[in-house]
Amino acid sequence: MTNPHLPLDQQIVGDVYTNSEAMDNLTTLCDEFGSRFGGTPGEKQAANFMKAKLESYGLSNVHLEPIEYVGWRRGETTLEIVSPIQKKIPCISLPHSPPCELEGAVVDMDEGAPDDFDVRADEIAGKIVLTTSEVNPKGVKRWIHRNEKYGRSVLAGASGFIFVNHYPGYGPATGGIAPPNGGQAHIPGISVSYEDGAFLQRLVKRHGEVKIRIVSNDKCEPMTSWNVIADLPGQEDAAQVVMLGCHYDGHDISQGAADPASGTAALLEAARVLAKYAHNLPYTIRFALWGVEEIGLIGSTQYVQKHLAALDNLRFYLNMDMAGAIPSKGIVLNQWPQLEPLLRDWSQEMALAFGIKQSISAHSDHYPFLMAGVPTAGIGSVGGKNSGGRGYGHTRYDTLDKVTLLGMREAAVLAARLALRIASMADWPVQRRSQEAVVAALDTPENREEEALFARVSAFYRETNL
Repeated sequence: MTNPHLPLDQQIVGDVYTNSEAMDNLTTLCDEFGSRFGGTPGEKQAANFMKAKLESYGLSNVHLEPIEYVGWRRGETTLEIVSPIQKKIPCISLPHSPPCELEGAVVDMDEGAPDDFDVRADEIAGKIVLTTSEVNPKGVKRWIHRNEKYGRSVLAGASGFIFVNHYPGYGPATGGIAPPNGGQAHIPGISVSYEDGAFLQRLVKRHGEVKIRIVSNDKCEPMTSWNVIADLPGQEDAAQVVMLGCHYDGHDISQGAADPASGTAALLEAARVLAKYAHNLPYTIRFALWGVEEIGLIGSTQYVQKHLAALDNLRFYLNMDMAGAIPSKGIVLNQWPQLEPLLRDWSQEMALAFGIKQSISAHSDHYPFLMAGVPTAGIGSVGGKNSGGRGYGHTRYDTLDKVTLLGMREAAVLAARLALRIASMADWPVQRRSQEAVVAALDTPENREEEALFARVSAFYRETNL
């Protein structure tokens, strides 16, 4: 198959694979600015750094868009077994957990299969739920997120929530538990290591009742974050836009190197080479670095809300969350079967074998765009083994040494070459969906169950005025 984009492809690939810029940027983001978690000094430093980088690459309209939201500051948290033994266990609070002095009995929900919360609702009421971070509980066909387990605990009347990392050796795993509309969570949520969680489970199994005490002084307060936006303007119709996006905030307990900064650095690298070699494309390519994704997709959600009128001109949104660290990189389309043949043709044209699959998830920055009808996809693992979770992601071990320059190069090249083609194509085969079509695309048994659960959680928070 002939490749009309061959000269640009060769320039893009050759530059990326003979340049250390991606690793240089990743090192600065992680070693200089830390986690970049919402409300930390490193967050604003990272936003300013990325803005300056995009300007130096020659992008246009480079700017910060402020995000007003209710953020969270970590305090001190302790977990102590009161009976049948006395023992302190290391733990961390989950973001947006409220301050507390809580004492109660533990109920072990193990992997947290959804049906178990209904069957054992009477047993859960008034107790502190313990469940693991396993996202593929036995007997469950769909992916079960931490927020679903927390939400089911709240609805069942639990007084607290303990999240056990199901990977040994990585310590406690973090992750937000904010309500669907943001703000402070309803019941305290903490996380413990695999080893300490297994100890608590054995104690419950042997003694029946295990009482614990949780004390924390975390707090929620108004904060400001920033989306970083830049354009490579189109020469024929600048209003028509292809967007590449990735959040830049990690969790406060680590550098967030793989999740998300490997994708952040890959996006910056795609921006660099496209600005250098592909500055005469017919349509605009927009680069977006999102703030505060980890506690509720806040940056991307606010962007969609503020720019709703312009979304008819958004041809495609490609999400690059942790793309530089994803194995078996491919394109995960969010139920856009019309684009599969085109992507398969491009894979041959590019002499780059990448997998393609269809899936919908609500847990990254593509989701606000998906819900607004925009054609969306993400760089994801296609054809690789399902890991059953994040590994060292969301733990203190998500550090720079876990990310390879090769992985970021692969992500940058895939994103840049696809954006080149989408921004060059005269007749783009898909359009923004109507809200009826969005609902239809989400109408699967798996999505219906998850959406129904979060609708119940939202109603609960409205009724309790939280």
